[in-house]
Amino acid sequence: MSEPAALDQRQMRRSFERAASTYDRAAVLQREIGARALERLDLVQLDPGAIVDAGCGTGFAARALHKRYPRATLIELDIAPAMLYAARARRPRWKKWLGGTREVFVCGDNAQLPIRSGAVDMVWSNLAFQWAHDLPAVFAECRRILRPGGLLTFTTCGPDTLQELRTASAGDGRIHVHRFIDMHDVGDMMLGAGFADPVMDMEYLTLTYTDVRTLMRELKAMGAHNVAAGRNHALTGKRALEDIAQRYEAFRRDARLPATFEVVYGQAWKPWPRLSPGGRPVIDIKSR
Repeated sequence: MSEPAALDQRQMRRSFERAASTYDRAAVLQREIGARALERLDLVQLDPGAIVDAGCGTGFAARALHKRYPRATLIELDIAPAMLYAARARRPRWKKWLGGTREVFVCGDNAQLPIRSGAVDMVWSNLAFQWAHDLPAVFAECRRILRPGGLLTFTTCGPDTLQELRTASAGDGRIHVHRFIDMHDVGDMMLGAGFADPVMDMEYLTLTYTDVRTLMRELKAMGAHNVAAGRNHALTGKRALEDIAQRYEAFRRDARLPATFEVVYGQAWKPWPRLSPGGRPVIDIKSR
């Protein structure tokens, strides 16, 4: 039996499949966070030959990554085929005619990447890791496919994300809002996966809405459904929605309802192997 807070991966894939046609219109926050994450690459000394965009969605980041690293091959990876179709449609027509040799589209799970070990120089991910059912496995896979000296850079959501909606929908014993992992625990997971020099920081961003239904419609359009195993599988009734909306009113300020997002930024490097004085690799052996 799965834990109530565990994520239903089939439902998650279906949610993003259905959202592929509406995602770009609703994903204002994703674009803003992606732009901020790209700015942080200004401080990184790296000339990657191959980059994985893990959880690429409709391919928003691809153009910016291509512009920054024009010689790199970009592997756009997502668990939802419809998102990949949308990402491929973004590719300029002239690239389609020429074959687009520097852009590859792959359907796969971040916890089981269909990419050979040591094949890429950078793994980039914007607001995808919060949907992982096994985040330590995701970090282990990222480390596996990176070459020594390669960079993992990502954004995800922290525990205070949608705290207003979580509070307003509490009370019936069911999970209505996905639970997010604390930044410090995420950093520990990276170290546990063998990454070096992790850098973690966080900021709060707030979007405002006229009413709760508009917020919920936008979350649905982005595919950001509650996919916890312990969620209520039945449709939320009109009375329940009215109760949530009424409780949410306690947060209204200046005629608007806030929705808080705790945005976590992370970077870490795959270390070079340690060598003995004789030049042989040093392998650590841990006792059980």
